[in-house]
Amino acid sequence: MTPEKYCEDKTRGSGSSFFYAFLFLAPEKRRAMMALYAFCREVDDIADEIKDKDVAMQKLSFWQDEVDRVYAGQARHPVGIELMWTIKHYPIEKEQFTEMIEGMLMDVSGKPIVSEDDLTLYCYRVAGVVGLMSIAVFGFKNEASKSFALNMGEALQLTNILRDVYEDTKIGRIYLPQQTRAKFKVTDQDIRDGFGEDEGVNQNLKALLQYVENKAKQAYVDALAALPAEDRRSLCPSLMMGAIYYAHLAKLELINFDVWKKHARLSPLRKIWVAWRAWAYEKKAGKKLLPLRLDF
Repeated sequence: MTPEKYCEDKTRGSGSSFFYAFLFLAPEKRRAMMALYAFCREVDDIADEIKDKDVAMQKLSFWQDEVDRVYAGQARHPVGIELMWTIKHYPIEKEQFTEMIEGMLMDVSGKPIVSEDDLTLYCYRVAGVVGLMSIAVFGFKNEASKSFALNMGEALQLTNILRDVYEDTKIGRIYLPQQTRAKFKVTDQDIRDGFGEDEGVNQNLKALLQYVENKAKQAYVDALAALPAEDRRSLCPSLMMGAIYYAHLAKLELINFDVWKKHARLSPLRKIWVAWRAWAYEKKAGKKLLPLRLDF
């Protein structure tokens, strides 16, 4: 199996929403994005699936070393080899890979998210830098597009946190900051238990989740506001990703945030439909000066 095929299989097999946006890319850009996403999957799987903390730390250390080898032209792993090809074609900074690994180390260490600043840092490391890597591949002219990428990354990660809030408790993680939970009088056990029976909905928990949803929505708004007009066309794939995640947020609203008892994920068909709708809209947007939107 070639390194390129390895990365494609890794991306396709993950079931990620990103894959459906990648389908609309030109072949070289798609190859680069699949290499980047395969890297993200490799380190994320270590953080999520390896229970032994020391083993997880060792494996993440391997990936930091592999990043060093990538930039020295000496990669060993199939993903690293594809990343060597990627950085030859696109200006991706080494520090961005390091930040991603640091984000995974936050998970592995088990250190709690205490403050809103802790959550912002986590979102930056696991999602914001992915946004910066992505726009380096898609291409941009205006430095303001970096603000677009960072805000969009935060919006996507907050959406992930809402969608996976119950699943994350199963592996001992709660990303909702302790200080914020305290303000809403929500305990760790409240999050593990969820809303309970219909007649006993935990109103404090519901209010907390709505608060996080509002933060996510504001991040989407801030992202669109930061996107320079001259980069709108080249960064259409980022808008497609945003549209898919925005659809996740709409699904969460539809089920009243009750991910404890209801299915919150979108079907593959729904994801590709949203991606296509966003692509088709943006294709005509420039000619007709249509406003930016994510609701499809």
